[in-house]
Amino acid sequence: MAEDTSPIITVVGATATGKSDLALDLADRLGGEIINTDSMQFYRGMDIGTAKLPADERRGIPHHLIDILDVAEEANVQDFQARARAAIADIRERGLRPILVGGSGLYVRAAVDHMEFPGTDPEMRARLEAEVAGDRWALHQKLRELDPKAAEKITVNDQRRIARALEVIELTGRPFSAQLPDYQEIEPTIHLGLSMDRAILHERIATRVELMWDHGWVDEVTRLLDVGLAEGKTASRAIGYAQIQRHLAGELTAAQAKEETTIRTRQFARRQDTWFRRDPRIRWIDGSAADAEQNLAAALDVLGDR
Repeated sequence: MAEDTSPIITVVGATATGKSDLALDLADRLGGEIINTDSMQFYRGMDIGTAKLPADERRGIPHHLIDILDVAEEANVQDFQARARAAIADIRERGLRPILVGGSGLYVRAAVDHMEFPGTDPEMRARLEAEVAGDRWALHQKLRELDPKAAEKITVNDQRRIARALEVIELTGRPFSAQLPDYQEIEPTIHLGLSMDRAILHERIATRVELMWDHGWVDEVTRLLDVGLAEGKTASRAIGYAQIQRHLAGELTAAQAKEETTIRTRQFARRQDTWFRRDPRIRWIDGSAADAEQNLAAALDVLGDR
């Protein structure tokens, strides 16, 4: 089979906008395979709360980079970049179309753009994380002094990213913000973005949270705690998983955990939208009608049905 040379496709946007369905429809129509770029779907067992498509709902279409980490492991964008590019090459060699889907903006860019990621120093990272945990306000101010652009984008409550930004500055002597270069792809790529009216999206998020609880999200978290969820620096802090852990510990009622999860998810969706709106390459599709056929038609129009 001849190697496919059509542009890579990315499907991006905020959570709950219908990215997975559109990606499946495109893969069906264009002969593609899917590469996951949602960092929480890397984790085995984190299924309900990440809206991970069950295997029997993937229409027989291979999905790459799902279930590649245990919950106690930490996601690493540098490792992901290597895996994603290997998956793109493998899909192309078999004459198929790589379709990347997910809402983790940095991971999407890592896969398709010219980006280099500094390594990490475990001792330095541990020291900085301890310092941030001790006084996140002071360390955020330190970041503001060293790299105002990064401090503007990283909130004072995002302790993990504050520590990482300071680590990169200490390791490289360069601003953390300098690690995000201009938008320049490694090969031709068409970027599709799904947007949605904010009121409709908020309602979808609230409904989704309720459904996830009804489908056994609390039981999922209970099982994951038995295999190290609480020790995972990334997985344990995922929206919903953190709130359910507090519910299981008696700190939140079920209603409070649901409400906090809904609020945090809406805030996260807003941050996702802000991130992707900065990328001038993305062609936006209004998915407010939540009509899969309509979304596919709009996407194929952008692609020229290539």
